[in-house]
Amino acid sequence: METIYKSKKLVALSIALLMSGISCSDEFLEVPPTNTLAEAQVTTVEGIEGLLIGAYSMLNGALNGNRAAGPNHWITGSILGGDANKGTDPGDYAAMATIQRFQADPTFAEFNALWAARYEGVSRCNAVLTAIAESGDAIPAEKATTMAAQARMLRGHFYFDLKKHYNNIVVFDETVPTVEIPEIPNNGDAWAQIESDFQYAFDNLPEVTDAGRVNKWAAGAYMGKAKLYQEKYAEAITWFDDVIANGVTSNGLKYKLLDDFAEIFNAANDNHAEAIMDVESSNETGSVNNSNWWDDLNYPYQTGTDGPGDCCGFFQPSFELANSYRVTGDGLPLLDKSYRNSANELETDMGILTSEPFTPDAGPVDPRLDHSIGRRSIPYLGWQPFPGSAWIRVQNYGGPYAPKKYVYYVNQDGVYTDASSWTRGYATMNYTIIRFADVLLMAAEAEIEAGSLEQARTYVNMVRARAAKSEFWVKNDDGTNAANYVIAEYSPAQFASKASATQALRFERKLELSGEGHRFFDLVRWGIAAEEINSFIDYEKQYLSSAYEGGNFTEGTNEYLPIPQTQLDLQPGVLTQNPGY
Repeated sequence: METIYKSKKLVALSIALLMSGISCSDEFLEVPPTNTLAEAQVTTVEGIEGLLIGAYSMLNGALNGNRAAGPNHWITGSILGGDANKGTDPGDYAAMATIQRFQADPTFAEFNALWAARYEGVSRCNAVLTAIAESGDAIPAEKATTMAAQARMLRGHFYFDLKKHYNNIVVFDETVPTVEIPEIPNNGDAWAQIESDFQYAFDNLPEVTDAGRVNKWAAGAYMGKAKLYQEKYAEAITWFDDVIANGVTSNGLKYKLLDDFAEIFNAANDNHAEAIMDVESSNETGSVNNSNWWDDLNYPYQTGTDGPGDCCGFFQPSFELANSYRVTGDGLPLLDKSYRNSANELETDMGILTSEPFTPDAGPVDPRLDHSIGRRSIPYLGWQPFPGSAWIRVQNYGGPYAPKKYVYYVNQDGVYTDASSWTRGYATMNYTIIRFADVLLMAAEAEIEAGSLEQARTYVNMVRARAAKSEFWVKNDDGTNAANYVIAEYSPAQFASKASATQALRFERKLELSGEGHRFFDLVRWGIAAEEINSFIDYEKQYLSSAYEGGNFTEGTNEYLPIPQTQLDLQPGVLTQNPGY
């Protein structure tokens, strides 16, 4: 963990170096504007390094405290994609309930918060690049290039995030004068800017650097993702092939799938070999914004000292997602959606008190189910077997399940948490923006589109083979498996056509990446969002009628968030609203 703490100390050091540049002089009466730094302070290595750290800090979205701006997109990626329900009760954060039903309008603060946080990130990256350009010979050329490459990699990420959320966005680089930015309409070629930034980063970043900083291979993986989103499949394959064969983490570990799926989400294992790009997190810094502040609501409800967080019951995995982990006796998913049939649905404790007996589900399930979802009677991260309704605020509104990924273990309470605020639920584990399993599945998707079905099957089976390592399945205290876990790899016959391979690949992304903020954006780029989401709403509301009453995804509108009304008001006649809003 030494590299993690080193990167955190770098933040404080950079700020201290910036502040040390201020001293008295004959011009002390020439007072600069408040909260600005003189050019001489930011055109040095130390000064630009401080600006760069500021740009990195915006990866966690902590600009305005609105949880929709967090980096893991638990609202816009997972809840809107059907991975999870808002949870808790109807009145708690009611705006989110409206968003969940696709009934929110451009005035919602959540949409403006996300927009503002990502453009703040762009602004900070541009400030770094401007300072480098103005530094002249004060910075060694190699150092200047490396810092510029980091800034451009981060800027590419911020623009990518804006593009997938709003589509019709404003694009500008560091050469555009600040006074001209408010007059730029939102019709720029964002993909050209994103690709340019990732290419520069790939060409100029080192392979190995401090943990927490972006490196060459993070840029390569992100470029492959950008190509995939544009359906440039052959180009995406070229990038993914290079990353898979040669990629290493910022701290020099060869990219690989971790043996233990659960270790991806363990704070004690941050900066692991599967992490390609992540958001660094820390505690005891004087601000909970340096922890996973965006997840502070996303714990089982009122656990007391017997469970994590002790608040608040949000982000409850959906019935539809949980049932998706049902498998055949041979260990393959029910790709025909027969997991929704009453005979295949998981047994739950809906309407059953914790004090009342409950018979756990005995049918075959994918072992990733119990690493991803907290459910009755299954061990929960060392705390205790999940007790059911005692840890659920309102079952008939949010369902019987609780989140499990990115939740801390019992022995990490007070160690990898920041308890300096109103809840113990400020965990300090890195959120992984891109991980190696994601790259393998994106590569498989591109291979399917290119006609290489057997290569796609190989990648998908690599992910499934990791999940099949039985020594890492969730265990009871006596060492027995906590459920009837069964999983198998796909045969060539099951990848014999593009249609069957595509169906398997898309479902594998659902299972492997659930709750990590990807699902909604996958459905949109695949062109099936309206069909899948409306089908999800119809299914889920038979159990949670009030949560989804009136909910409907409108094709041609809800694929993207509205341009925030606040931004339209700030730039009247310049910005154009997205269709349908």
